[in-house]
Amino acid sequence: MSGASLYIQKDLEITDVQVEILMGILSIYSILGSFAAGRTSDWIGRRFTVIFVAAFFFAGALLMGFASGYTMLMLGRFVAGIGVGYAIVIAPLYTAEIAPASARGFLVSFTEVFINLGILLGYVSNYAFARLPLHIGWRFMLGIGAVPSVLLALLLSGMPESPRWLVMKGRLADARIVLEKIADTPEEAEERLADIKTAAGIPDDLDGDVVVVPRKRGGEEKQVWRELIVSPTPPMRRILLTALGLFFFQQLTGSDSVVLYSPRVFESAGITGDDQLLAATCAMGVAKTLVILVAMFLLDRVGRRPLLLCSTGGMIVSLVGLATGLTVVDRNPDARIPWAVGLCVASVLAYVSSFSIGLGPVLGVYTTEILPLRVRALGFAVGAAGNRVVSGVMSMTFLSMSGAITLGGTFFLYAGVAVLAWVFFFTCLPETRGRTLEEMGSLFGMTDTGAEAEDAAPGTQDASCRARLLGNSPGARVD
Repeated sequence: MSGASLYIQKDLEITDVQVEILMGILSIYSILGSFAAGRTSDWIGRRFTVIFVAAFFFAGALLMGFASGYTMLMLGRFVAGIGVGYAIVIAPLYTAEIAPASARGFLVSFTEVFINLGILLGYVSNYAFARLPLHIGWRFMLGIGAVPSVLLALLLSGMPESPRWLVMKGRLADARIVLEKIADTPEEAEERLADIKTAAGIPDDLDGDVVVVPRKRGGEEKQVWRELIVSPTPPMRRILLTALGLFFFQQLTGSDSVVLYSPRVFESAGITGDDQLLAATCAMGVAKTLVILVAMFLLDRVGRRPLLLCSTGGMIVSLVGLATGLTVVDRNPDARIPWAVGLCVASVLAYVSSFSIGLGPVLGVYTTEILPLRVRALGFAVGAAGNRVVSGVMSMTFLSMSGAITLGGTFFLYAGVAVLAWVFFFTCLPETRGRTLEEMGSLFGMTDTGAEAEDAAPGTQDASCRARLLGNSPGARVD
């Protein structure tokens, strides 16, 4: 949509406000998918939910590709938006639940890797179809998205179901088969199965191929809402606030605005001509994709926390550089200032690279790790919905805001928010590298049963949290 919007506006003769709505509304629509994803994945399983999502992507792409006007285009965005909402919840959730602890960061980061590859291919399709007649080119740019959705459905049909979801449904034999495939040894598979049973509330002595999972009074769904939202324990509240902070700050720092409006940013910086604008945008997509490949290998070696802090720091510097360059160009409209143009282009590339080395891939990895099994699907759905709301608001106000406070002022504002994000990450996010999903609660003072550790001496939990935040070994056990 980034490059296609240039041609849509010319062909359909729509205003900047309509362009803003078209760009950002997908994120608002995706809220429906985000909330439905948790219930759907708990009902039919993680794997079948992904296959279900592929149908939304396919239909949305075709509707946009064959759109005869603005209304049909918005309908296509609605259908695709529901698919996006499902996908941002279920893809990292499913991957985290089938990945071993030693490679979970690497594998979950694949979600962000292929999001970036998709963005890059979108930019390439903009460039490739730009030379077609105006009324045909942008339709090909959007309709081509139907192809990957078919591949998604076909490839997922041969994947295993999440062992954690199988245990939640009492299908212990099926879960054991999956765990034996993904664990290094049969002993490790049995150990992981025992941990998952404990997390799901199944007694250790309850065994068999299929068992009845004990359910708490009031219904499972109501209990999950109560556990996470209505009356959470202090450890659960800390987990929820940590996850929500990460979800919100990822978008408040302007990541989607840069991705969606990069041609306009480059145009404001002094780059003219559609070919040059799309070429610069493709370069940005290449930078994003290459850097996130590096992040994949660093997540399980360096850790989540160091990458996140370095990433956010780089984004702050890049946003200040971009804002400065745009301000200089804006104040000298009749003169071309090469160093300012170069600063803008370099800052955009540095920004997307900084985002892709940490804040992009860490979000899916970290949030799926810290949310306990019983509330994981709902918690991720709530966070993803908030993330999409912020994304939609940011995207639908970018042009209006840049008109009110200038483009440079907008990016200075984003830089200020990024500073707040860095402070939040530094003070509130402990390291999770090397731990199993069932061990994560101990980082926030939660026992195996989900309750707060009551036998600790007063102040012990807070002190241990401060010690971890100040850099104690991420592999240290917390009892």
